[in-house]
Amino acid sequence: MTQMTQTLTTTPAADDLVVPFHCDRCGALAKVRVVLASGSDLVFCGHHAREYDTKLRDIAVDIIETDGE
Repeated sequence: MTQMTQTLTTTPAADDLVVPFHCDRCGALAKVRVVLASGSDLVFCGHHAREYDTKLRDIAVDIIETDGE
């Protein structure tokens, strides 16, 4: 008979996690996160954020730019 040992682990809160996001268009490091009314979001590198700026502002609830860190 095999005996299993239980281990208690904790998962850090979502705010404690730092996850690099990548542009939904090209895969480069994301610089802008666009929050939509549905609650979903899109992320873009600086190049694609500038390219789609006008259209994104029409559909965005919030646009969050990273601080470059």
